[in-house]
Amino acid sequence: MNLEKLKDKSILLFGKSRAFSSDEFQSQIKFHKISIETKFDENVKVVIDGRMMTPYEQNKSYELYKNNKELEFVSIDIFEKELAKYIDENTLLMSLKLSHNKQRLKSFIQNTMLSDEFFLKLIKMYSWIKEDFFENDDNRDVSAAFISRFYENIERNHNVQYATTGFVHLVSQTNDQQLLKAIYMLEPLKYHLKIKMAIALKCETNMQELLFKEKEPKILEALSLNKNLNANFVTEFLKDETLGINVARNIELSENIFKLCKNYKFALALNETLTFKMQEELFNLNDDEVCYALSSNHCIDEKILKKLFQSTNEKIKSSIYENKATPVEILELAYKNNQNYAEIAKNENTPIEILYQLQLDSKYERSVKTNATFGRHIQQENIGWQV
Repeated sequence: MNLEKLKDKSILLFGKSRAFSSDEFQSQIKFHKISIETKFDENVKVVIDGRMMTPYEQNKSYELYKNNKELEFVSIDIFEKELAKYIDENTLLMSLKLSHNKQRLKSFIQNTMLSDEFFLKLIKMYSWIKEDFFENDDNRDVSAAFISRFYENIERNHNVQYATTGFVHLVSQTNDQQLLKAIYMLEPLKYHLKIKMAIALKCETNMQELLFKEKEPKILEALSLNKNLNANFVTEFLKDETLGINVARNIELSENIFKLCKNYKFALALNETLTFKMQEELFNLNDDEVCYALSSNHCIDEKILKKLFQSTNEKIKSSIYENKATPVEILELAYKNNQNYAEIAKNENTPIEILYQLQLDSKYERSVKTNATFGRHIQQENIGWQV
């Protein structure tokens, strides 16, 4: 498809445009010096099958396709994608800024043929008139365009584009810091603390600074759970017990941060980024509570876990039997004692043969059937059980 070749020529459009509004489509066509016809004549070089074609138009398009081999037939999606390539973004942004034409701006925001990068520039220009995402028709349309553009598998959950939860899902789905910042900068976000908290869990340095300055306790708590928390905030958060525990348990550990967090040894022992050296140092404290936390850590090193297994503390033993990091040989040994059944029924690393046996006992049936490993096995084997 080459628009340059259509200069001073005609196209025949059946139906309507899709990504571009009707007026904008006409404007773009005019810019390229192309004429739009509603009836076929010798000047027509391309036939466009648009959306909402009538039965008559569908029949006519098929007739032309069958009898006019020299004609080019193009779908509206392909044609509009080609039109979008020729848009001068800077010129358009200036035009929109000077005209204050909100409806034209909205039509471009809803245009799926434009790049994500350009969309985010357009969204900055939109005025929400101090109302919420879905409080008026224009805001609703713009919010829906935003969510549907970035939401993963929107076709499976298309109604989410008309709900505030759509923005929450977007944040949970993405690691794109540019997108997270764009959501944070949306004016209606001031009404939605939960979305800010979701952003705080995933954002990196620059965004963390913006959120920290808000001094909102719930946002600070969410930031303290961010595994990539900037080192500048670690010392500050460690002054508060609740925030300090969150940091020690969740942050990506370095040697320096590990040392800073030593006042929260139990929480540190639960951190899944502990190196072997760090795990060994915590184990050597000979503190039952710290060892219990280590025994619950899903990323515990097997050597440390086997040392923990020598403990006479039944609480630690039970935790080991429930930990999916526990080697199969330990779980098989645990199966010889029915007092351990409740823990190994939950463990995803328990051999499937043992799970089959445990599910026969009503006391452990529910635990087995909610065990992810057992569920996957049933699905793969297509046995037909209801898990």
